[in-house]
Amino acid sequence: MKNSVLFVAALALLVLAGCDGKVNLKGKVVFSDDGSPVPMGTVVLETDTYVARGTIKPDGTFTVGSEKQTDGLPTGTYNVHITGAQKTIGVQKGSQLPVFELLIDEKYTNRMTSGLTIDVTQSTKFFEIKVDRFDTTKKRQGLPLPGNIVPVDGAEAPGVPTFVPPVQLPRG
Repeated sequence: MKNSVLFVAALALLVLAGCDGKVNLKGKVVFSDDGSPVPMGTVVLETDTYVARGTIKPDGTFTVGSEKQTDGLPTGTYNVHITGAQKTIGVQKGSQLPVFELLIDEKYTNRMTSGLTIDVTQSTKFFEIKVDRFDTTKKRQGLPLPGNIVPVDGAEAPGVPTFVPPVQLPRG
């Protein structure tokens, strides 16, 4: 019985020690030109060995964790990038595949090009990420021309589309 109590006490200490050093991190993603919120997407924090994510809410806020968005993450320096900050602007004529337009400059969608980092310490509780809007005048190769896009209900006439999901061709 005494050994069981010691084992449980030792296990509890190990669990508590494993939780030490984690930080609950919240933040907000806003556009650099006017401070308005980026309404959707996922904030990704990465090191060479660790990845944490937080879903951006319509007001631009997010919470980042390790396994769950509320369990905190280890202290350290993280590269930051944002995925999924895009809106559906229509579908391709003939295929009905959705066409998306990025909301943020595409450099922020890759950790190697975003230029965003954060040092997470025990005192870090909140951080704001400022991003540039996507320049809709940019031309991108391999995308349908605006005339080949059927706008979705409520969408404005599309500009230059930024993303078309890949199509799997039948093998034969």
